Amino acid sequence: MNSVILIGRLTRDPEVRYTPDTQMAIATFSVAIDRPVKKDGEKKTDYPRVIVFGKQAENCEKYIGKGRLVGVQGRIQTGSYQNADGDTVYTTDVVADRVEFLDRGESKGTNTQADDKNGSETKTEPHNGTPEPAPQYEALDFDIPF
Repeated sequence: MNSVILIGRLTRDPEVRYTPDTQMAIATFSVAIDRPVKKDGEKKTDYPRVIVFGKQAENCEKYIGKGRLVGVQGRIQTGSYQNADGDTVYTTDVVADRVEFLDRGESKGTNTQADDKNGSETKTEPHNGTPEPAPQYEALDFDIPF
């Protein structure tokens, strides 16, 4: 089984390119994910690279940017290539089947917020200097059969 679920914040804006033959969008970005630590332990963070394809890649470019909280569901994929010095470089990426936008920040380049439930957009008011409360998420309880 090859399945990954991650929640983290983008370390940079998504980069999108298009395949030459089919013009399919491919977005790449990195996500900062804190590792669980023991009490008084040193905090460590991982930065896996995420690859997203198609319409979902275009939505990532349009609606999320550096610092936004996302949930990613997908699989691990490894690969390798030869760099300019002729050395083999090994890669490990997360190929996303699904990317969820978990916080409500402004869309890139506009003054609107995307409504994650139905895709509609609503106008936002200017920030008045007071911090907004952190969003509350309902915990899901389910059994995984083995």
